[in-house]
Amino acid sequence: MLVLDLALKSLRNRAFSTSLTVGSIALSFALLIGVENVRVGMRESFSNTISQTDLIVGTKGGTIQLLLYSVFGMGAPTENVSWEAYREWAEHPAVEWTIPYSLGDSHRGFRVVGTNEDFYRHYRYRGGQEIALAEGRPNADLFDVTLGADVAAELNYALGDEVSVTHGLGELGFITHDHMPFTVVGILDKTFTPVDRAIYVTLEGMEAIHWEDGAPPASDDEHDHAHDEEAEAAHDEDDHAHDEDDDDGHDEDDHAHDDEAEAAPADDGHAHDQEVEAAAADDGHAHAEDISIEDVEISQVTSFFVGTTDRRDVLQLQRDINDFEDEPMMAVLPGVALNEMWQGLGYAETGLRLVAIFVVLVGLLGMLVSLYTSLNERRREMAILRAVGAGPNRILALLVLESVCLAGAGALAGLALVYGLLAAGQSIVEAQVGLFIPIRPPGPIELLLLGAVVTAGFLMGFVPAFKAYRTALHDGLAVRV
Repeated sequence: MLVLDLALKSLRNRAFSTSLTVGSIALSFALLIGVENVRVGMRESFSNTISQTDLIVGTKGGTIQLLLYSVFGMGAPTENVSWEAYREWAEHPAVEWTIPYSLGDSHRGFRVVGTNEDFYRHYRYRGGQEIALAEGRPNADLFDVTLGADVAAELNYALGDEVSVTHGLGELGFITHDHMPFTVVGILDKTFTPVDRAIYVTLEGMEAIHWEDGAPPASDDEHDHAHDEEAEAAHDEDDHAHDEDDDDGHDEDDHAHDDEAEAAPADDGHAHDQEVEAAAADDGHAHAEDISIEDVEISQVTSFFVGTTDRRDVLQLQRDINDFEDEPMMAVLPGVALNEMWQGLGYAETGLRLVAIFVVLVGLLGMLVSLYTSLNERRREMAILRAVGAGPNRILALLVLESVCLAGAGALAGLALVYGLLAAGQSIVEAQVGLFIPIRPPGPIELLLLGAVVTAGFLMGFVPAFKAYRTALHDGLAVRV
């Protein structure tokens, strides 16, 4: 205890250099613990984005790609699933519920998702929380739209506003469906997940805006049949007019008739062009009020979420979907896909950890330099201690204890700094970034890192301690001229 008391008094006597050293170690250790907390927070935030969903189903491709564009709104799908295939699996005996997603459009950089009422019934996040509405109601009519909380806040939308959807993802869409605007009927409550940054419309509404010229395209048979009827009617009318001219029997009008015959095609062609232009102007685009939800037949979806009646059937259902012969499809387990994603990001996590560890080592080396260079100023102090009976072992223990105290105080201060920043900024980070970083008591990893820093300080303390140990008694007492 005497040596520890001497070490603390010596550190207090050098308060300025001691505080700088402790602060340096605290900041470096706070970075190390902060990186670990952010890593854990990112994993939890991604995992909490979707819960209680057994399978995510889409077209064959990469499992991570399917997870990213279906759940996190990142990336673009390659192909769609036909509505018939979706219905077949939605009605499978092992399936309790499904949530269809139709993607591919956006509005001012925010992704538009076509879905149905099952999204509001069955979608869960963060351990089973349900989707709730802050204002309004869910989509019911063809051109209803519900906004995520961030969309409504950033674009300053309110109930009753109109939203025009753009074909394509991101800020740069290439076709805007201005003739079929959606009306805001609801705004979702904040979830701190990608749900907040999406716009939700009905599947029928998503289908309707992609109809050719605002109406379902006619089949080739219908188009050919209509063209044949028009040609036959025009031919009959021309024959009837020609017979009437022959019955008149006025040969003197032959020249005039020939002139009319030459002029008629030109006149008729001009009139026909005007009719076509007028018809095109009339039929160019249907408007939202011209279509009802009953008129629309859904043709495809991008992906869909599946909840099973019995979770023991999940793996068998996954195999059945992957082996589906009618259409190339793929089912992934959300948790497994997330683990694959984290394995791919493992190199980045390791890199961040190494950077933080090197920063801590730099802080400890700063402590070592401070202790080592201070020995020259403390030569007289060491000599006096030796003169009053302190042996070399006591001097060695004194300097090692000082090093341990500095490292331990810096690590504890860094830990306190991290928890203080988390308490002050958790809600801000969650609101601005959507990243939820939980605040927990120090766990095994934090305690292990704390012990590692103190151990490193203990070992580094032997460097100046051995130098002081070898210093002769008369070195500090001799008067130097």
